[in-house]
Amino acid sequence: MGLTSDSTGRNTLSEELEGRRPGERLIALAGNPNVGKSTLFNTLTGMDQHTGNWAGKTVSSALGRFEHKGQKFLLADIPGAYSLIPGSPEEKGARDVICFEETDGVVVVCDGVCLERSLNLVFQILETGKKVLVCVNLMDQAKSKGISIDTKGLADILGVPVSGISAREGIGIGSFCDALAEMDNEEQKPLLITYNEEMEEEIGNMIPMLENNMRGSISLRWAAVRLLCDEEEVCERILSLCEDSRKIAQAAAKCRQRLIDKGYDRERLCDCVTASFVKKAEETAAATVKSDDKGDRRDRRIDRILTSRITGIPIMLGILGLIFWITLVGANYPSQLLSGGLFYIGEKLERLLNSLSCPDMVTDMIVNGVYRVLAWVVSVMLPPMAIFFPLFTILEDVGYLPRAAFMLDRPFCRCGGCGKQSLTMAMGLGCNAAGVTGCRIIDSPRERLTAILTNNFMPCNGRFPTLIVIISMFFTANISGWAASFVSAAALLGFIVMGMLAALLVSFILSKTILKGKPSSFVLELPPYRMPKIGSVIIRSVFDRTIFVLGRACAVAAPAGLLIWLLANITVGENTLLMHMSYGLDPLGHILGMDGVILLGFILGFPANEIVVPIMLMCYMSAGTISEIPDSDVLKNILVSNGWNAITAFCTAVFTMFHFPCSTTCLTIKKETGSIKYTLAAMAIPTLMGCLVCFLTARIVRLI
Repeated sequence: MGLTSDSTGRNTLSEELEGRRPGERLIALAGNPNVGKSTLFNTLTGMDQHTGNWAGKTVSSALGRFEHKGQKFLLADIPGAYSLIPGSPEEKGARDVICFEETDGVVVVCDGVCLERSLNLVFQILETGKKVLVCVNLMDQAKSKGISIDTKGLADILGVPVSGISAREGIGIGSFCDALAEMDNEEQKPLLITYNEEMEEEIGNMIPMLENNMRGSISLRWAAVRLLCDEEEVCERILSLCEDSRKIAQAAAKCRQRLIDKGYDRERLCDCVTASFVKKAEETAAATVKSDDKGDRRDRRIDRILTSRITGIPIMLGILGLIFWITLVGANYPSQLLSGGLFYIGEKLERLLNSLSCPDMVTDMIVNGVYRVLAWVVSVMLPPMAIFFPLFTILEDVGYLPRAAFMLDRPFCRCGGCGKQSLTMAMGLGCNAAGVTGCRIIDSPRERLTAILTNNFMPCNGRFPTLIVIISMFFTANISGWAASFVSAAALLGFIVMGMLAALLVSFILSKTILKGKPSSFVLELPPYRMPKIGSVIIRSVFDRTIFVLGRACAVAAPAGLLIWLLANITVGENTLLMHMSYGLDPLGHILGMDGVILLGFILGFPANEIVVPIMLMCYMSAGTISEIPDSDVLKNILVSNGWNAITAFCTAVFTMFHFPCSTTCLTIKKETGSIKYTLAAMAIPTLMGCLVCFLTARIVRLI
């Protein structure tokens, strides 16, 4: 569901809600990132939900319905935010919904393990004048850490209802729903922050003028504070709601000038407002939260090991290597079974088409062209993704990934990036398109673009098979048993580290040339360590990631299969178009330590990296169709007989790491950046680096 803008530039969520039902109350679900907001949303709405996009922003919101005691609710799970003074597109989107949309109430989800941090946002939302229900989540985790929260005392202080729950365990959901149903009938008297004497005087001067001019249900006090702080975008939005906007703008300018004369410039005013919220959150937490620090001490002990400069990086590499090893060993047999089954179905499909008297050329085109490429993509991609994504999601649920980003923040900052870039690169190990989309979490536009342009240095699941085949045939062929899989995983990890170093180098070059700028600071949540829910992990990773990525790959692989079949079956002179193209690329391939067939495999593998090796085999064996890869010994003999050696294998592995992104990733880059120029740059940067490394390797070996 797309959200558009009206003539004033506002995101009109209430107008664009698709099929909003009569009597349905619109409730915004707000909160800091990682407080379980989406878990509560999913618990309440089940499958009755869909996603919308904010106009002009790469920010999404989920909408879902549920009923309780005869009342109908439409929940908007808005982006996580630490403050209504935004520092990212996500926080701007959250602020716009909370402050400017005609919602019937706001549920503020707080972290029971760290309530003080969440209360900062609570007080800011209370000032907007919206009806509020405070939901303290993670109460079970707070209890396990020796933290007790007086929810009744908290409600008395805040002046709004407070409900304690554990969304993951389903504890307290009934009481929360009761409080939500009663929220519309309750007269709330929320606690409002009092600022210093000078600022309160000017707020008092502004409110009467706003009262006679303001349209809508925006809090006059909140509007006065924001006009005094002079945040340009918010001021424009507030003034657009005034009958005489010029008069209000002039009055606000006079009030600001009087404050400036008293030593309160814009920066000091904003600091004053922020400090008031922080101080009140600290006082409220001190009055309502008791803790014996058991859980915090445990987490700090673990963090001293996992985030240490000495032990942190080796542990991170060890964990990553273990995941690769499990993926390599676990995906091998399912991939073989799936390949055999799909190719068997292909034979049945061919017989069916023949029985229907389908022309031979059409049958060959469908079965040996489109279907076989699809079968290859599914059999090669599905098993490793079905293993890798759940393991990766477990690391995310346990709370380890933010710690990895914390450790890598320093090297990325020195290279002009930020620590969050490491998270997007880790996502790229599953799928580069997902990694590019994940760059939305980076607040700085410059650093976000840097992360997008360098994400392809991480090999995705589609490139793993090529790397694995090369490693197993040319670098671990003389090792037997379990040791071979461990060495293969270590070699694969070595290529990953090489890709990360290349990303750091390119980030540094970009930050000193076309993307100049200072590294920004960022807030990175370090959630408490927790036991993952295996069932939820499997569902999320398989359906939200694996099937989604596989579907996109198949969509581009089908037309690619048709193109490859045409090139392999149309003859010009004595050779097919495929062979003519490979001969034409031979000189360049030789310079780069490879050959024309290898380069052609990468070019035609643009729609899906999984089909690179099968295309090479088609050319080497002069076959008109993609066939099953034989066992490693037979495959190695085919490659060696066509001139492959250790240098060819190494250069091919390097080019597998460093070449243009697949078509799906390129489309995603175009969507995220809105620029053909940056999409072409994302293709050229890794390709040029791959050519340079391969050229230098081949040149040095030939000189020796």
